[in-house]
Amino acid sequence: MLLLGSVLFGIGSGSVSLSPTQVIDGLFGGAEQRVVWDLRLPRVILGGLVGMSLAVSGLILQAVMMNPLADPGIIGISSGAGLFGIVILLAFPALYTSVPIFAFCGAMLAAIVIYALAWRGGIQPMRVILAGVAVSALCGAGISAVMVFFSDRVQGALLFMNGSLSMRGWSEVRLLLPYALIGVLAALVCSRRLNLIVLGDDVARSMGMNVQANRLFLTAIAAMLAAGAVSTVGLLGFVGLIVPHLVRLILGNNHTLLVPATALCGAGLVIFSDTIARTLFSPTEIPVGICMAILGVPFFLYFLRKAM
Repeated sequence: MLLLGSVLFGIGSGSVSLSPTQVIDGLFGGAEQRVVWDLRLPRVILGGLVGMSLAVSGLILQAVMMNPLADPGIIGISSGAGLFGIVILLAFPALYTSVPIFAFCGAMLAAIVIYALAWRGGIQPMRVILAGVAVSALCGAGISAVMVFFSDRVQGALLFMNGSLSMRGWSEVRLLLPYALIGVLAALVCSRRLNLIVLGDDVARSMGMNVQANRLFLTAIAAMLAAGAVSTVGLLGFVGLIVPHLVRLILGNNHTLLVPATALCGAGLVIFSDTIARTLFSPTEIPVGICMAILGVPFFLYFLRKAM
């Protein structure tokens, strides 16, 4: 219901408002077909794919890192993807279609560094957060340095830094779609493994699981999802933190239910936030990342205080 309402709200809102009846009519070739199909529908679909990817990525990371505050943006994985992505965008723009591959490499490298820094006879939640903050700061410095070196191309990088769906269309949808679908389906297939991992390493080993191998594989799935999202819209934070917790409050800890529900709610939240971002101060449009930060920071501080 959240996703459906967000889609209708997103397609219907703009300089020309459309009623739900007009939206449905435009989807099937009515008078508003051009507005719906060429302008608003691709942006709504892309927002849904981004929200789905980041929310499921956060859900996986919270399980495998045994940390309720884990999120692709907070612990540095998105920053690693963003650093590699912005290097390609600014220094090698001809390789634009390869951005997801390089962003995935950056996300995985950041995850490996975080594991290496946080590991001491096992993974401790607080070490993961501290290591992630350090890696995120380092990658942020790298992004700033690249922007200084290529200051003549920095306008596009500003939208990338704040996470924006502006000027995005069907080409970005086609770019992200395979990464999002493969990642979410892989997470759904591995949902039983997530259920075992959250019980603790000892319990998972007693059930015959190779914990470290599965943790690395699941982290790769999370990194792929985050990298795909970052490569198309930039650094969009807090989706992976907020959505899994809200869904978990409703459905409990069974990841067989959590994965699809988190994907749907993440999609709905980003579509709704993007619609607010582009209509609240119309005709001026603000990046959706700013809206997500306004929603996410109080939520993060609440859970940080609760976890401490």
